[in-house]
Amino acid sequence: MAKGDKKPAEKKPAAEEKKSSVAEKAPAAEKKPRAEKKLPKEAAASAADKKKKRVKKPVESYKTYIFKVLKQVHPDIGISGKAMGIMNSFINDIFEKLAQEASRLVRYNKKYTMTSREIQTAVRLVLPGELAKHAVSEGTKAVTKFTSTT
Repeated sequence: MAKGDKKPAEKKPAAEEKKSSVAEKAPAAEKKPRAEKKLPKEAAASAADKKKKRVKKPVESYKTYIFKVLKQVHPDIGISGKAMGIMNSFINDIFEKLAQEASRLVRYNKKYTMTSREIQTAVRLVLPGELAKHAVSEGTKAVTKFTSTT
């Protein structure tokens, strides 16, 4: 049995190939794709809800406040999106450092409440020199204004 003998026996005529391919494709179209079968119940439910308008989860940032302060200091200057992102990260980092230091002070003093006194001390410890003095005076002013209104 030579190679030439096997090829004609295995190969089907072109007309037959078209019929068999159509017959094979029809049942496959009825079956669900495998990706849909593997989705968890929540993902399948969310896929059905995509037709509805999705409500974005609000992302907390300091961008609006940074912009307001910038306009108070320099009304004619703008800020790029990249610079705004850097400023937002900077404020988050400083906040984290101050909160960490204040919580450490609360634990050292064996208390359960973080007050403005711990925040003020944390500011003095974390921020350098003149910046700490200005931050303390601004913070004191803000707390005084808040307590007078309530």
